[in-house]
Amino acid sequence: MGLLATGTPLAWPAAKKEAQQVREWGIKQLLAIWDRAKGKERDALLWGDEIEYLVVVYDNEQKKVGLSLRQADILDALANDEALCKKGGCVPDLHHGDALPIFHPEFGRFMLEATPGKPWGIGLKDLLEVEPNMKWRREIAINHMEPNEYPITLTTFPRLGARDAFTTPSYPPSGERLRSQFLPDEIANPHIRFPTLAANIRARRGRKVEINVPIFVDTKTPRPFHDPTINYDLHKWPEDDDVRNGAAREDHIYMDAMAFGMGSCCLQITFQAKNITEGRRLYDQLSPLGPIMLALTAATPIYKGFLADTDVRWNQISRAVDDRTPEELGEKPLKHDRWRIPKSRYASNSTYISQDPRLRKEYMDPDLVVDEDLKQRLQDGGMDDLLATHFAHLFIRDPIVIFEQDLQKLDLSKTDHFENLQSTNWQHMRFKPPPPDKDTGWRVEFRPMEIQITDFENAAFSVFIVLVTRAILSFDLNFYIPILLTTQNMETAHARDAVLGQRFHFRNDPLPPRLLKTNGFTSGTCTPTYTSRPPSPAGPVEDEHSLMTVNEIINGQTGGGTFPGLIPLVESYLNSVNVDVETRCELARYLDLIRKRASGQLWTGAKWIRHFVRNHGEYQSDSVVSAGIEYDLLKAVEEITRQEGKGRGIGREMLKVEEREKRPTGLSACG
Repeated sequence: MGLLATGTPLAWPAAKKEAQQVREWGIKQLLAIWDRAKGKERDALLWGDEIEYLVVVYDNEQKKVGLSLRQADILDALANDEALCKKGGCVPDLHHGDALPIFHPEFGRFMLEATPGKPWGIGLKDLLEVEPNMKWRREIAINHMEPNEYPITLTTFPRLGARDAFTTPSYPPSGERLRSQFLPDEIANPHIRFPTLAANIRARRGRKVEINVPIFVDTKTPRPFHDPTINYDLHKWPEDDDVRNGAAREDHIYMDAMAFGMGSCCLQITFQAKNITEGRRLYDQLSPLGPIMLALTAATPIYKGFLADTDVRWNQISRAVDDRTPEELGEKPLKHDRWRIPKSRYASNSTYISQDPRLRKEYMDPDLVVDEDLKQRLQDGGMDDLLATHFAHLFIRDPIVIFEQDLQKLDLSKTDHFENLQSTNWQHMRFKPPPPDKDTGWRVEFRPMEIQITDFENAAFSVFIVLVTRAILSFDLNFYIPILLTTQNMETAHARDAVLGQRFHFRNDPLPPRLLKTNGFTSGTCTPTYTSRPPSPAGPVEDEHSLMTVNEIINGQTGGGTFPGLIPLVESYLNSVNVDVETRCELARYLDLIRKRASGQLWTGAKWIRHFVRNHGEYQSDSVVSAGIEYDLLKAVEEITRQEGKGRGIGREMLKVEEREKRPTGLSACG
């Protein structure tokens, strides 16, 4: 969630004139933060999660489901519930001594975001509180909704943008802000930041955003496929010419508004490091894991009422907020703009920032676009080259939303101008300096994961990433690969069933050169013998990495491979610390889910949703997800959320983890 400042926003022509001033003031605020916080220390790692919900509303008589646009009413009900605040929860059966969860607005008026009331600690027992807390958040939300509403955790609403009504209340499309053929302006949060963001992105581009997702070709899908929802005869806005000028591609699902991307839900984890050095290290080492976790959490096989030939959301959001001009895209020669920019402002990382001796220049992007003047100012202010390069790369962008009142005077005790650029660079990792008015440290956001249907799954992936960070810091792990390969991996993660059918560039040996003394790796398929190695880096970069399956990355390589696997590394970390049997057994439930998703024993959400649609009685094998299929799908999703594969067993293909294989003695505390 970005800044929700208030004031008078500038339309794009006026904002463009002030963009350089905002950039320069943002750099001055960043240097003020740097001076205040570069030596800031914290005692221990803290972390938090963010869960995003779609609020759906059922018409059970007509067997239809839509999006409820009552975000403001629900948030008001939560904020004004005095009994909730006094009792610590409005659900009698769920009593928690923890701080109340916090609910936030999001871009879509049909969305809610929920976070824990206070950060999670590093204690392993804290990890066991995550799932109950997530369930508590959902129950609190349900108790402040209408009886026919429900907060589901799907990435996207399956028929968002379909020609029939899909919101309650219903509004016509093609409003002044979005100018979308398919979506009404009223679908977006009415806070002035959001419609201004959408309008100014469109104005800066000189046309609407273009989102084309390849259609899943089934046995009766028309070939070639031309999106039948497009109205080529619409002449309400100048941008309606986009489709007549080729914006919609053959054999693709076409979408034309920011809300198709920013109306998506995800699972994000934020880590607070003990100091800037640890934060920079986590940022770098988690970066190569982003595409792997994107593929492993895949949950987005439907767009606008059609099955897509992709499984994840990332590129669709990237295109939904892509403000690059034709010159920046390379479609025209540079004349008015400064650079050709290879990525959207929502993209994979392009920088490493840790002052780690293992970071080789060959890992960096040789064509990275940087504002050299701003970089020099940062270096003149005492910032090192790596971090100055990182921020000078982010600041090649224009600020999209500028409030007139913020241009009157620079306040170095605030971060508004810095955050204006920082918070609208939506990369798969984000490095966050401490805010000036809070006792908060340097933070790192891990942003690629797809939201999962159940709280159990979301807790499992959250806990897993936390344990990976503990293994990284405890064992001094090295996951560096050339950053351009991470970009390639992000593209690979979009393939249908990428978790089983694709291979990803990954580092062969993450272990440090010294002798690693642990209790040994557990339950993995690869148990290497650790001996002293030559100092790293050494040898050709190409020899450091290879193509691996997600299963090999998560569970370890066999047949002579050297990568031990992330789960064996995590279990080795757990063996090296004091963990009681009960805690270890509970953590094993989560690791079992990750292990079996990677091996294919359990399905991803995307595979399950696609299978549900293709086996539904109404499905005509033509890639179309009808309103009836959507209703039954969301009812099944709600049942899975409540039952988690129990009861009628719906969703067990994703969730059957209770029957763990018996392992040899000593390999697991729960074996």
